[in-house]
Amino acid sequence: MKPPPFEYHAPTTIAEACALLAGLDDAKVLAGGQSLVPLLNFRLARPSHLVDINRVRGLDAIYERDGGVAVEALARQADVEDSEVVARVCPLLSAAMRLVAHRVIRNRGTLCGSLAHADPASELPAVLLALGGHVVARSTRGDRVISAEQLFRGVMETALAPEELLVEAWFPAVSGAFAITEESRRHGDFALAGAVRAAERLALFGVAPTPVLADPKDPGRGLQPSGDLEATPEFRVHLVRVLARRVFAA
Repeated sequence: MKPPPFEYHAPTTIAEACALLAGLDDAKVLAGGQSLVPLLNFRLARPSHLVDINRVRGLDAIYERDGGVAVEALARQADVEDSEVVARVCPLLSAAMRLVAHRVIRNRGTLCGSLAHADPASELPAVLLALGGHVVARSTRGDRVISAEQLFRGVMETALAPEELLVEAWFPAVSGAFAITEESRRHGDFALAGAVRAAERLALFGVAPTPVLADPKDPGRGLQPSGDLEATPEFRVHLVRVLARRVFAA
């Protein structure tokens, strides 16, 4: 498969990247490319411009701040998985990272890219939601903090404006019990359903257009998941009830 034609841009600073996003119509940001490139190759995404931020220096830090851990836009998922800071401050994030696809994909994929992609079956948006974290979006107008509850708006749809670059995600430190589990046909496949526990908060993924917070005592209430060849809506609701029991028994 070949991607549709687009104009390629390779800024070397954040300011240059933001200026490009502000001035171009129909532009997409390329970081790890593990989600966007397949969409391009299948022609499910047809941006007129691709803004590749991989040449921007100083945008790959993972560091402790404000009682949590911050992960910048170009930090690879494998680096987050291996990070001593993440393991110490937010071990839930370390555990979630090991469920994301396969190591060879995590070597290239970025955490922030996964959040911006907003796949409803993805683990990382649900972790951000369960912990009550946020992201920082930068544009030529300045920085904007977007909470996890405001970030995810629909299937692969976020509150990020076209001219904004997601420069950082912040995850609060874990306090209390935590766990993440999911059900998929094979390790590395998209989850049929999944559950994340952060203390007494429960977030579900794979069962709605976005990750959702749920009542741990009745996790299936109000859910209307879609069905496909792999799982009926009723089976997905059954799964989240089982998975929620598992994370609260952990």
